[in-house]
Amino acid sequence: MVDTQSVTGGDELAQRPNVSAVGPALAVLALAVFAAVTTEVLPIGLLPTISRELHISTSVAGLLVSTYAVMVMLTAVPLTLLTRRIPGRRLLLIGIGSFAVSNLICAFAPTVVVLGVGRALGGMTHAIFFSICIGYSARLVHPSQTGRALALVSAGVAAGLILGAPAATGLGNAVGWRAAFGVLVILMLVVLILLARTLPPAEPRSVADSGRPSGRRRDAAAVMLANALAYVGQYGFYTYVAVLLLQSGAQTSWVAPVLFLFGGFGLFGIWLASRSLDARPRRTALMILLVSGVGMLAVAVGFPSLPLVIIFGVIWNAAFGPAPSLFQSTAIRTNAISPELSGAWLNVSANVGIAAGSALGGVVLGAVGIGNLAWLSSIPILLAAAVVVFARRAFPAR
Repeated sequence: MVDTQSVTGGDELAQRPNVSAVGPALAVLALAVFAAVTTEVLPIGLLPTISRELHISTSVAGLLVSTYAVMVMLTAVPLTLLTRRIPGRRLLLIGIGSFAVSNLICAFAPTVVVLGVGRALGGMTHAIFFSICIGYSARLVHPSQTGRALALVSAGVAAGLILGAPAATGLGNAVGWRAAFGVLVILMLVVLILLARTLPPAEPRSVADSGRPSGRRRDAAAVMLANALAYVGQYGFYTYVAVLLLQSGAQTSWVAPVLFLFGGFGLFGIWLASRSLDARPRRTALMILLVSGVGMLAVAVGFPSLPLVIIFGVIWNAAFGPAPSLFQSTAIRTNAISPELSGAWLNVSANVGIAAGSALGGVVLGAVGIGNLAWLSSIPILLAAAVVVFARRAFPAR
């Protein structure tokens, strides 16, 4: 359970509204999170298209994913600490504006270097935006409804990962990858207006974590380790899923529909896992990670048969769909650090995994091909499952 006193603090807790009273603000925050995550994953399905236009290899284009992740990894905690005196509402608005600028740079980038600069700015923005969003959402509502508020906002993460990437891929393949970035600029401006109109002020935030038992910090460290390993495996392979489909015989126009298929089953996986995540955290975590890893191995076995790749890809992505919600809820449940720092460290660990996975995946892809990449990418996910087994207090049975 989350210690709501440490999450929110102060004497005015009982006066806070319930989720329904601030529902519009939470819904717009979820939309903002969706737009931010879509910005992060946009290049994944468009790597072949970007590499052809800019005359670079697919592996080099994959660095656009890892550059973004590296900036999140390096700046999430420092920016969270440096901006602790700035009201969360103001930071969220600045963040969305910065996302718009980042995507605008990418849309008009004449070279891969300028494109990388735009992605780096997006990564820094992502770092502070997500750290603040978690704490701000928790402080909007009565402590008894903190979990519901975070779940609603976190739905934007799942939607971005599951639906944002294929939507951007379809748009990019239809009208060009630059237009896809341009559409995100427009979306960010719309979100900025909605946030300015709907976000109420929240109480001053704090990132202090003194007085919390050191054992809880070890639990949080175990969660972050498992999170990082899972993302190494997922993005080591998923970054190059367009290459997988094309080398299995799919046409370019098929990539987006297949990603939507994967995404639809990912949503089903989230719904399925939500029924047991709070009641049986460890068992649910093991199911998510083991089925993800085995599903990825099955893709390797099925390659280059397109029907088998799609079938096993559905299993793999349905299993991994709830992983972000798993690690966020588990990290908060440890009550090891404040919500802002919890969000910052989740950002760091996830993006360590994304950066390492996408970069190493590019090296492996160039050296031994997409089929062997699937085998190797499953290993970190299975190692994350091993962390769950041994870190019993971080991932309790009930």
